[in-house]
Amino acid sequence: MSNLARKKIKRKNAPGNRSGLGWEHGVEVGSRQVQCNYCKEIHSGGIYRLKHHLAGTRKNVSACPSVPEKVREKFATLLYAQYEASIKKKRWYTIEEEDDGNDDELVEVQQLHSSKGRGKHIGSMDKFVTKNKQVTMNRVFKKGERDLVIQQIARFFYTSAIPFNCVKNPEFLQMIDRISRFGIGLKPPSYHEIRETCLKKEVDFTQQMLEEYKVEWKKTGCSIMSDGWSNKKRRSICNFLVNSPKGTIFLYSIDTSNISKTAEKVCQMLDEVVDRVGEENVVQLVTDNAANYKLAGEMLMQKRKCLFWTPCAAHCLDLILEDFEKKIKDHKYTIAKGKKITTFIYSRAMLLNWLRDFTKGRELIRPAATRFATSYLTLSCLNEFKGELMAMFSSEQWRCSKFAKTKEGKRIHAIVMDNNGFWRLVVKCLKAAIPLLKVLRLVDSDTPPMGFIYQEMEKAKEEIQKNFNNVQKSYKEIWDIIDDRWEMQLHRPLHAAGYYLNPSIHYDPSFDPGSDIKLGLYTCLQRMVPEVSDRKKIDMQLEKFKQAKGLFGIEAAILARDTKQPD
Repeated sequence: MSNLARKKIKRKNAPGNRSGLGWEHGVEVGSRQVQCNYCKEIHSGGIYRLKHHLAGTRKNVSACPSVPEKVREKFATLLYAQYEASIKKKRWYTIEEEDDGNDDELVEVQQLHSSKGRGKHIGSMDKFVTKNKQVTMNRVFKKGERDLVIQQIARFFYTSAIPFNCVKNPEFLQMIDRISRFGIGLKPPSYHEIRETCLKKEVDFTQQMLEEYKVEWKKTGCSIMSDGWSNKKRRSICNFLVNSPKGTIFLYSIDTSNISKTAEKVCQMLDEVVDRVGEENVVQLVTDNAANYKLAGEMLMQKRKCLFWTPCAAHCLDLILEDFEKKIKDHKYTIAKGKKITTFIYSRAMLLNWLRDFTKGRELIRPAATRFATSYLTLSCLNEFKGELMAMFSSEQWRCSKFAKTKEGKRIHAIVMDNNGFWRLVVKCLKAAIPLLKVLRLVDSDTPPMGFIYQEMEKAKEEIQKNFNNVQKSYKEIWDIIDDRWEMQLHRPLHAAGYYLNPSIHYDPSFDPGSDIKLGLYTCLQRMVPEVSDRKKIDMQLEKFKQAKGLFGIEAAILARDTKQPD
């Protein structure tokens, strides 16, 4: 083609030859300046910028607020297709993904070459391709853009004071995945959508999910749990939750600030919860051990003949530890001195820094689920760091400090250095408390404790007896306190039945249920199964269970005795 012919052919999108798709939606008003037909804004950069303006990509240009949805989608699809076409033109090799040691940050990988079209050069290509870890196109060509996106996500977390562990929430990963699948032009949710529209949809979704739990309640039964607490405004709130083998769900909460906490009012409140869940589905209702709740539970059992009221095991154990502190002089004296040590150190920044130097950054006070358990866990920490504390209070920096010259400092120094007095009593207190703290850890865990708590309490008493070298005089007072709470509150028919029906316990050669265990089992049977004919069938099945016959004797059931939960 001659030069003259070339001059006669106009370049595509040159002035006077505006045949490109974008020119249907914009007008050229100057050198590489285009005015949008919808928002009338003028942008430099020619038709390329106009396309991004209409698609709403915000790539070096603002998004058009007035563009019709169909036009926006049209240009978004067009630009994405152009991007993919440009990627295909580039020759590139896969790179082994850098292992940053954090599995949470691994992205979904795709194969960079398929079996289609593989020829004689495939062997050399495999040298550059790892079998298990490959990076996506975005990881290779959009690394800089990803850094900007991640930084913006992080900035949103920082400026909104969102806890960092939210990135571990599966819903967060689902959100990122849905956004990436939508592609360019996603319009973020408005304040109204978050506050009203989406919230209502989520409530409806939760209600649908609740229906699935209700089906499970009818099959296996469930437990209603109440949890009273006070908020920052000192309002008394009571939460109600429902537990079943499918899981625990929050039912609802009520403000009990204006409700008189008499047994009658509490019974009425609990009765309404039972009505909402369905009496036929409820096995037990768990509350704390306060006198009004205990009386309310007994009143409810008189009205509702097929369910049980059960005191909270964790609260009962906490009350036992409280009784230790109140009724045993050595415990009261030792805990008070332990608190003086921790208060003295933690109220003085310099001493706290010294302590952290001696303990290599570890703390004395440990968090716990209950108030009185914290007292004994603090004693446990003091005992663990006994050597470090004695070294700190006998060090040169302590002797030369102003704290060593004060009356309080001298008293704390005397306590810490009292090896035969204070530290001996710390060990004595822990001998009584540690076995109960183990049981408390069990009932506060995700493992259903009903089938284990009876045995664990017996083990705790035996461990306490062993800790005091089987000297009855040393452990009798401790046993008496445990038995008072155990017999009065925690020794319930359901616990006895759970103990008897737990295969990992029942088939142990040492298992020997007493009359109280069998009484608890048959009390549950009589109360929960009103039909006499049904009770007879269950009683016959109990004999098969006891002798491991029928389904209870097959190999699969025998192998599962110690591996599966009793329920």
